[in-house]
This record gives sequence, C-alpha cells and structure tokens, in this order.
Amino acid sequence: MEYVRVKTDEGIDEAALQRMMEYSDGQRRVPVIVENDRVTIGFGGT
Repeated sequence: MEYVRVKTDEGIDEAALQRMMEYSDGQRRVPVIVENDRVTIGFGGT
C-alpha cells in the first residue's frame, strides 16, 4: 500500500492532487483508495 498526501505542511502537492483527481474522476472527496483495479471514494465507498 502507498499513502500519498495531497496537502502537506508546505501547501498542496499539485502532482499528488492531479493523480487523485484522475483516480476519482474529478471528485474532491477523501479518502481515495485504489486496490488493484478498484477505486473507492469517500468513507461511504461510492
């Protein structure tokens, strides 16, 4: 498993944010969990 922080102490990691947006089809909800080919967005698992 890899944990990627989008928001850091220095500000927003733009590359990590772009990667998250690609996996989540543009949704700005966390967490975005990627397991093999399955993407789970948010705590409700949509």
